[in-house]
Amino acid sequence: MLSKNQLGFLYMFLSVCAFSAMDLIVKWSENYPVGEVLFFRGLCGIIPLFFFIPKERYFDFYKTSRFLLHLKRCVAGLIAIVAIFIALRKLPLATVVSITFAAPIFTTILSIFLLNEKVGLYRWLAVIVGFIGILVISEPGFNSLNLYYVYPIIFCLGLSYVAIAIKQLSSSEPVWLISFYFSISIMFLSFFTIPQGWLLPSVKDLILLSLLGILGGLANLWLTQSYKLSDVSLVTPLKYLALVFAIFFGYIIWDEIPTLKTLIGSSLVIISSIIIFRREIFYKKQVSISRHE
Repeated sequence: MLSKNQLGFLYMFLSVCAFSAMDLIVKWSENYPVGEVLFFRGLCGIIPLFFFIPKERYFDFYKTSRFLLHLKRCVAGLIAIVAIFIALRKLPLATVVSITFAAPIFTTILSIFLLNEKVGLYRWLAVIVGFIGILVISEPGFNSLNLYYVYPIIFCLGLSYVAIAIKQLSSSEPVWLISFYFSISIMFLSFFTIPQGWLLPSVKDLILLSLLGILGGLANLWLTQSYKLSDVSLVTPLKYLALVFAIFFGYIIWDEIPTLKTLIGSSLVIISSIIIFRREIFYKKQVSISRHE
């Protein structure tokens, strides 16, 4: 029988694996319109949620008294997920994953304005170190006017507000309801892209696209379960396995070899987010939630 910490460790590992596999499918699906891929993420992402809804809530599970905050969370989440989908298709996998680790940096800044939090010297230094890391990673892109490097940063900005909104929502809303509204909003957005021309997927592609949505839904639920069951200090460092997976699969599948600047920059970003994470633990605050998309 596993302890709560061991279960939390397992759930975090499963979440990282699911997000990494989802990233692979998004990058692979570049021949399909982004809107069509979003549709499968939204539709199939709902499937795992129904296994978590209590039986007594089956007929009114969608009810909420905080619709406006759900709406804000969904808008920020949609901006983030569209940005990350575009980035994964246009940039090396390891580069995108490296920049996404900068989300806690932007969350720290937004928390000053949205939550009236006070940020001390250590976290400000961490923010500066993180921004230097982003510049080191993206500098070649800016020099050659490759604006696709902006998309992972947009993702971080959107995800930062998502983390803050989820902190506020989780005080009264179950996780599955937060995820449900987001999945519905993804589906709703995808319908506006139909005039751009969707493609009829083959049976194999249909399975992979559906799997993308299921993995996304499961990853979010596993992540939240991990934080509920175990010490965040134990499980949070596991999320950096995503960079190892990105480097490995990027090389195996797409012959992508991360540059020295990418490795140096990602190291600075990771160090920055670890400092922020440790300071949040020190002040006994809820750690900024990782990817929720």
